[in-house]
Amino acid sequence: MGSSLRDEGDFALVNSDSKLDAEALALLYKRDGIKNAHVIMLNSKDSEYFAATKEEALKALKAYPGGLQIGGGVNAGNAKEYIDAGASHVIVTSFAFSDGEIKFENLKALRAAVGKEHTVLDLSAAKRDGKYYVVTDRWQKFTKEELTPGLFDKLSEFCDEFLVHATDSEGLRKGPDTELAAMLSRVPYMVTYAGGIASVEDIRAIGEVSGGRLNFTVGSALDLFGGNLKYEEIKDIQ
Repeated sequence: MGSSLRDEGDFALVNSDSKLDAEALALLYKRDGIKNAHVIMLNSKDSEYFAATKEEALKALKAYPGGLQIGGGVNAGNAKEYIDAGASHVIVTSFAFSDGEIKFENLKALRAAVGKEHTVLDLSAAKRDGKYYVVTDRWQKFTKEELTPGLFDKLSEFCDEFLVHATDSEGLRKGPDTELAAMLSRVPYMVTYAGGIASVEDIRAIGEVSGGRLNFTVGSALDLFGGNLKYEEIKDIQ
């Protein structure tokens, strides 16, 4: 679904859905020793589907304690619940930003709740006027924060790593944003790129532009989720 997601009417274009539930996927990743896969609760807390979404997410965390990261509506008030349930990290975007700006009081509260060692800051970005800006609220709102080395420096004291979705590519299987990937590879912190990966060639392209210094994550393109990229072929790629 990726960048088609809209809060209004719980709308999304669904490319495909998985034949495995969240718990089964967690057990598969556990079997293969894949750590830090993302469990993202896409429905907002106001959605009629949120309770069922959260239930599935908690089942996954219980099945693979310490092996998964979770995001979607995470804040200082509920982050510890997810860590206690088995998440290695919570992934935070919107709670860290309000009215288009960084909310340092929120980041301090989150750090106090679970520690920076259990926090991933999602600086998912979209391009506007030739520059990348952080977008929040399921990628529907632009912030004033341009994705620059200085932004990573300011936020590094609040997190263990960064996750950056190329939101214009995410979920569309149209190839990665190699310009963004190259820029992220120069950031001196742990960064994972997401967005548009649809083939082994795409993975290699990210490795080439980043000099192998950038982590990557694959979602809807995987055969596990109805795509053509075979999980068994890429699970051991470093």
